[in-house]
Amino acid sequence: MDWAEDLKATARTAGADLVGVADLGPFKTRETRLPPHVLERFPKAISVAVHLDDTIIESIEEAPTHLYAQHYRTVNATLDHLTAELVQWITSQDCSAYAIPASQIVDECNLLGSISHKAVARLAGIGWQGKSLLIVSPQYGPRIRLGTVLTDMPLTFDKPLKNRCGTCKECAKACPASAIKNVRTEGRYANREEALHFSRCVEQTRTFKTRLGIEAQICGVCIRACPFGRNARGKSPDRGHV
Repeated sequence: MDWAEDLKATARTAGADLVGVADLGPFKTRETRLPPHVLERFPKAISVAVHLDDTIIESIEEAPTHLYAQHYRTVNATLDHLTAELVQWITSQDCSAYAIPASQIVDECNLLGSISHKAVARLAGIGWQGKSLLIVSPQYGPRIRLGTVLTDMPLTFDKPLKNRCGTCKECAKACPASAIKNVRTEGRYANREEALHFSRCVEQTRTFKTRLGIEAQICGVCIRACPFGRNARGKSPDRGHV
């Protein structure tokens, strides 16, 4: 039995704005800090996304705001509650599942979680990997936060989306650290450094955290800049941005 439609309906009822199912077969070991036996047990992943508040994102100009920092924490809590509900529903169907915390860092030096929510979301068709390395969804652009549930439930996989960044360089122009290299990709970048001067991005977020006292290592400037986010609900950006 394929549970995909029932699962997606359950996820939306629990608060997900977007949901997709990923095949973890092509997943790379560098995209997870989980023990190998975990991926062997859970060959599929459910990616869920919650749309960030547009008014709050629009308030970001050259630096993150305290309002955005609070919203960031609130949405992370929402995602953790949502994924916990999905695990409960899946186990009620006599299948197994494991929720990955929305914003858990297990490698402070490299700012890595136990799994790459963005890599899972790309495989699940939530969006494509943008030049900022953020997932860009057709509906909301990068104005989303992501959660992940690993499972062995029989589910039909979704497919990755075609990259639609094209020649747009709005995120690169807006980046306060000049960290985004404006490099195009058809599918995924081989590594972070192909797309970003990653150390610049990290240092900038640390500076914001210390200088602004926002208690979160965040930025958000490239999120606000993306034309797909400003043109919500799948409306294409102006021709000059694609």
